[in-house]
Amino acid sequence: MLDRKIRIGAVSYLNTKPLIYGLERGSIREKIELISDYPANVATKLIEGSIDIGLVPVTVFDKVPHAQIIGEYGIGCDGAVDSVAIFSEVPIEQITTIILDYQSRTSVALAQLLMREYWKKEIQWIPASNEDFKAQIKKDTAAIIIGDRALQQKQHSMFMYDLGEAWKLHTGLPFVFACWIANKPINNAFIKEFNDANRLGFENLEQIVLEAKIGFTDLYKYYTHYIKYELDDQMKKGMELFRKKLLSL
Repeated sequence: MLDRKIRIGAVSYLNTKPLIYGLERGSIREKIELISDYPANVATKLIEGSIDIGLVPVTVFDKVPHAQIIGEYGIGCDGAVDSVAIFSEVPIEQITTIILDYQSRTSVALAQLLMREYWKKEIQWIPASNEDFKAQIKKDTAAIIIGDRALQQKQHSMFMYDLGEAWKLHTGLPFVFACWIANKPINNAFIKEFNDANRLGFENLEQIVLEAKIGFTDLYKYYTHYIKYELDDQMKKGMELFRKKLLSL
């Protein structure tokens, strides 16, 4: 075990709050340093070694030195996820260009895979140039938007293509967007305490919803109906299939 606090990186999105709740408030908080950033940045920090454990996209697993999945929880869905989608003003058949959200590598890879295998379309992919790329959703140009901004974008775009739902229809399996991955050995005692801390959030969902103070979605339904947090066997099968498919991109 390390002779210092364990550095843990996670995203401060609404969908991560149940996992982070116990890390911030449980007894484990004295043993860790919690660092918030975008998904892609957390992944970079884990690869480079500036954090020890990260809630990171599954796309980076093979890039992390000594990678190992920690604990029993992650961020996934078994059907529609409601916060990772392609938004457009026209039906998907008419889309010619998609702007890529800079915050998530996994969502971008999933969209590219589904566009090729499921929707069977050739698309021009353009990296988002700035934070305001949502304004570029016009005519036949669409965009991938994730996280809290996707929940808000639902109110503005005429068409929304949920990537979790499309994956389920295409493969019949759940999808895992991120899981806790370590880049060094972590002892079993800490992993148990870490699991307990993750679980604490699910025992306090009503409190988490109350503290969020948002008005654009039914957050309790989002946590209990759309997001799947436990990495069961089916979730792991979906994760492994996605990793295999990534090799063909």
